[in-house]
Amino acid sequence: MSLKKRFLRYVAIDTGSSEASGRHPSTDLQWHLARMLETELRELGAANVRLSDTCYVYAEIPANVEGQPAIGLIAHMDTAPAVATGPVHARCIRYEGGDIALSDTVTMRASEYQSLKRHVGHELIVTDGTTLLGGDNKAGVAEIMELAKRLIEDPAIPHGKVCIAFTPDEEIGEGADHFDVPGFGADFAYTVDGGMLGEVECETFNAASAKVTVRGFNIHPGAAKNKMINAAKVAARFDALIPESETPEHTEGREGFYHLCGLKGDETEAQLVYIIRDHDGEKFQSRKARMEQIAAFLNGQYGEGTVQVALRDSYYNMKQELDKHPHVMQRALDAMRACGVEPVVSPVRGGTDGARLSFMGLPCPNLSTGGYNFHGVMEYVSLPEMEAMVDVLEALIRAR
Repeated sequence: MSLKKRFLRYVAIDTGSSEASGRHPSTDLQWHLARMLETELRELGAANVRLSDTCYVYAEIPANVEGQPAIGLIAHMDTAPAVATGPVHARCIRYEGGDIALSDTVTMRASEYQSLKRHVGHELIVTDGTTLLGGDNKAGVAEIMELAKRLIEDPAIPHGKVCIAFTPDEEIGEGADHFDVPGFGADFAYTVDGGMLGEVECETFNAASAKVTVRGFNIHPGAAKNKMINAAKVAARFDALIPESETPEHTEGREGFYHLCGLKGDETEAQLVYIIRDHDGEKFQSRKARMEQIAAFLNGQYGEGTVQVALRDSYYNMKQELDKHPHVMQRALDAMRACGVEPVVSPVRGGTDGARLSFMGLPCPNLSTGGYNFHGVMEYVSLPEMEAMVDVLEALIRAR
């Protein structure tokens, strides 16, 4: 099976996760891909293949050279639930420049998606404009599987133990919740979950979620004067007190933000759901404090208990942990350069399983996949860049 066929096989399986289910994995959809990967790894001849009762797939390729570190490669199976996750009807095109018509009504315009300029002459895999593609992170899954096939079929490639893991629920911040770090057996690892070819990421946001609950008092509008507390309107006031300049639409690089990602309600009760992000630890704490200050301000106007904020930390900036293990980053940079890929070290405006795993004792930077425009219908992957990443992964695990 070629890398292209492998990727198309994986993205055809809907593996959308869900923040609402409260289960692990959050959706049964993810089991389908997990079982497929378990079967494929066994058929390839990988060692110690296992599927956990929480939907984590693990495997190993035993060392054929002594004295080498055990290196882990990790990718997540789920796809982001914010847009339609299936059925995915991927399409392969040879890109010769200009706009790409994904459907009769949806067009990816070259003027809006500057990354297309670097892919003239490439074979691209795109969506049909109705769902995301699933390159985040099935591109990483396919690349790791292709490497596993290469290593098993060619024992002349010298390497230490290679540890493989495919995780559920990364997109909802729970990908590391049940990760078996001791059982995984790696000295350090890499998530293969980035975008543009060459990205090597050792810095993530500090991340938290905030659930804001507003409890109002409803009464017939004809008799509402000085009595009604309209929960929906109070919720709107809460969001209006978040600086517009500190939202994702107006930030970049290391700038943090508040992101309203859900709201519902009526006069009696309303809820807002936010994610809070910042690379700087002190600013991160200040952002969480600001949410509580807004609640206190509104409670002063409408009465104590009207607005309640529940904050939950999700992950922290992994840079503070990876700085303790500089050889892990250096190995990734060397592997890129050995394959003629110029590495680009940049902060992640998001998070990866590796952020939490780094704090669980498994240093874990993030590497590119060759995917673009994740989490939307304009998502695509460059097949030549995916192929280049398999070569990078081989250089990464080669004995030194």
